Amino acid sequence: MAEESRINGLAWFLAGLGVGALAGILYAPKSGKETRDDLANKTREGSEYLRKRGREVADQVGDLVDRGKEQMSDYVDRGREAVDRGRAQWQEFVERGKGLVGEQSSRVAAAVDAGRQAYKAGSSSTSSNITAGTTTETPSTGATAD
Repeated sequence: MAEESRINGLAWFLAGLGVGALAGILYAPKSGKETRDDLANKTREGSEYLRKRGREVADQVGDLVDRGKEQMSDYVDRGREAVDRGRAQWQEFVERGKGLVGEQSSRVAAAVDAGRQAYKAGSSSTSSNITAGTTTETPSTGATAD
């Protein structure tokens, strides 16, 4: 609501400015030719001023765009570095995990082989005892009776 009143106020100000300029031109003590020359000169000066200011603004905007591109490039580079560091850490963790898994699988394989050998050794001694007609049992707890 406040913006509307400002815009209306600005519109009335510009309208009054235009009416005042027109009245000043009409009642000026100069001749028509002098007035037209003055108007043409002022128009040229105004358009030249606008061109100059337009170039300055374009240069400023160009500088801002260049600075924005540089900052964006810096941010992108930082992001890439962070991603590369994360990727390197991830690969390191994966390699460590592979090493641990390999180590554990070799331990498990060794335990399985030892179990097989123990089974074979136990089953061959049991079968030789059975063929001889005697069976021997070993106490599993090692406890003695009182």
